[in-house]
Amino acid sequence: MAGTKFAYVKSFELPDVLLPGTYILVRLDGHGFHRLSQDHNFSKPNDERALRLMDHAARDVLNEFKDIVIAFGESDEYRLVFTHFLFRKSTQVYNRRHAKIVTTVTSLFTSSYVFNWSKYMTDTPLQYPPSFDGRAVLYPSPQEVRDYFSWRQADTHINNLYNTTFWALVQQDGQTPTEAHAALRGTVAKTKQELLFSRYGTNYNSLPERYRKGSVLTAEHTEATRPDIAENSGDASTVTPATRAEEGSGVVASRSKSKKSKVRTEVVLYHCDIIDPSFWGARPRLLQ
Repeated sequence: MAGTKFAYVKSFELPDVLLPGTYILVRLDGHGFHRLSQDHNFSKPNDERALRLMDHAARDVLNEFKDIVIAFGESDEYRLVFTHFLFRKSTQVYNRRHAKIVTTVTSLFTSSYVFNWSKYMTDTPLQYPPSFDGRAVLYPSPQEVRDYFSWRQADTHINNLYNTTFWALVQQDGQTPTEAHAALRGTVAKTKQELLFSRYGTNYNSLPERYRKGSVLTAEHTEATRPDIAENSGDASTVTPATRAEEGSGVVASRSKSKKSKVRTEVVLYHCDIIDPSFWGARPRLLQ
């Protein structure tokens, strides 16, 4: 349209370049997921299939955007699904245009979620398309980034403990949702854990870490010394990664100058403590 008399309309577009030298955090929220979870009979308090589907969609986003260094996924009783993607500070993706970054990440996650639905929700046909909204927040330093992810993981624990106790009261004691909410009103974490153990024999700390700590995906470098080395191998340091055969390999290989070794960037899934500084200390590259 350049060079025509109609080109003036482009002047109405506003610049939306994000502040340089800052970390870009893109957060996605499920829209109307309370209804979607009910209509598709999600298991309560956690649906393993739906969580794995969320992880798969997040992995596809990391595979597409090489400047995303870490993602965190959580669920709030499946009223909402939260996934948080952190772009490295130096990223110039889409010239740091706010709308372009947010809309592309959101649409890719959404399309992957829909595309892979049947792989995980095998007995539950998708009745209507789910949707997600996205926003971008800028953080100036590694400290704010770490505090942000600590905040999200702490929230994951709080919500999961409440929901686990709530659904035990409803499903095992036959209480109504109103009665269960009333029984838990004003209780602290210790009280809920004691109730779970004394009444239902459930040790909260023995529940799967996926539920208690959420999902953490990072792009990590691995080095293979043989051409035929398995693509889903990787060093997870002190944390045990989830089985990548179940989650998808998510591997992007790049050649090094040495013929005897290959450096690969692999998306690795963890369910681990990211509040502890040791997680970040073992991966300084994430916040460089």
